[in-house]
This record gives sequence, C-alpha cells and structure tokens, in this order.
Amino acid sequence: MPSAASHSQDTSHDTPPDFSALIRTASHEQHTEAENSSFMSEMLGGRLGVAAYTRYTEQLWFIYGALEGAADKLTHDPVAGPFVRGELFRLPALERDLTHLHAGRADWREGLTPLPATAAYAARIAELGREWPGGYVAHHYTRYLGDLSGGQIIRGTAEKTWGFARKGDGVRFYVFDAIDNPAAFKREYRALLDALPCDELEKRRIVDECKHAFALNTAVFRELGTQFRLSA
Repeated sequence: MPSAASHSQDTSHDTPPDFSALIRTASHEQHTEAENSSFMSEMLGGRLGVAAYTRYTEQLWFIYGALEGAADKLTHDPVAGPFVRGELFRLPALERDLTHLHAGRADWREGLTPLPATAAYAARIAELGREWPGGYVAHHYTRYLGDLSGGQIIRGTAEKTWGFARKGDGVRFYVFDAIDNPAAFKREYRALLDALPCDELEKRRIVDECKHAFALNTAVFRELGTQFRLSA
C-alpha cells in the first residue's frame, strides 16, 4: 500500500505549475548557454579590457532602444500593458554610461552601428512590439528580470575590474534606483506572468519565444567573442 506521503506526491502532478515557473524551467537550457558563453565568461572573469565592456554596452543600447521604443504603443494592451513599468526603463542610464565610456563625448552615437546579431535581435523585438504582445512579453521577461538578477554580477565585476564608482557612471544601467525592493518587485513581476490573460497554446508560444530570445542574446555574445579573443 502506498504511503500517505507517496500518495500526496502522486496527486501533486495533477496541479499544473505556475506560468512563471514553467517559463523559467522551459528556458533554463538556453539561459545557461547564454550565461556560459565564452565572451561573458571571460568578461566576468576580468580577462577582457574595458573596450569589450564598452562594445557590449553599445549592443544593449540598440536592444533596449527597440524594447522601450515599443513600450508606448503597448501601455494599454491587456497582455503586454501591465509589464510596461517606467521604473524598469534603461535607456537614460545606458546613454549616461555610454557617454562616460566614451570619455565624456556627447557624440558617441555618431557612426555607431550594431553587430549583425544585435540588429537581428532588435528587429525581432520591434516586430513583436508591432504584431504580437505575447512575444514582446517573452523578451521583456528575459531582459529585465535578467538585469535585476544576474546583471548585478556584471556590475560588480565592472566596478572591481575597471574601477567604476559603485553604482556610478559606467554601470548605471544595472542600478534600478526606482525599485526599492528588487526581490519584492520580481515576485510581483512573476505574479503578472501567472495572471497573463492567455490560453495554454498562447503560453506555449510565449515560452518558445523566450527560448528564441536567449538564442538571439547568445548570438550577440558569439559575435562579441569573435571581436574580443584572449591572446594565446
């Protein structure tokens, strides 16, 4: 006869996981691949120069330009609208960082072009902002929750390796001044994911797009890695 514990364990499988847990679990492999790219590993290990960090930050500017450029049109959308939160916006901080990284030059935008992988990534986000709010949410989730979590590791490395002031110019992208309690904010964000007004088929599509978002991010790291290789 099965024990009460085993019976309880068996029946628990009848309860589907929250969507926030599902999306995190389903994209774990792609997330790990992005985190463990050679470029990111070498940068986080302090083995690359500030030029590599600068070029990476430039790519973020293009990506967040697409992400936040679509936000206004989605503010009242029933699916994407609840995720459009001003306290998350990163472009002003990115632009301040890039001015600092370019030695205070205000003209750093002149001649700046994205890597091909970055251009493809930004184009996908812009397309989803116009055509599919659920897909936009997938990219919103992968970017902003990553910034609030693993992004803090990048900030700490940058401060230590290249001497940026703590939470100062050069790393302001990773500083969410408008969010007093990041842990509570992430819980609230996951609750929004769980409450998405979508059927199961749409949620599966969102999960697939989340995986695609990580793949696009990995492609950017791969191209950066070809530009910044460690000397033999």
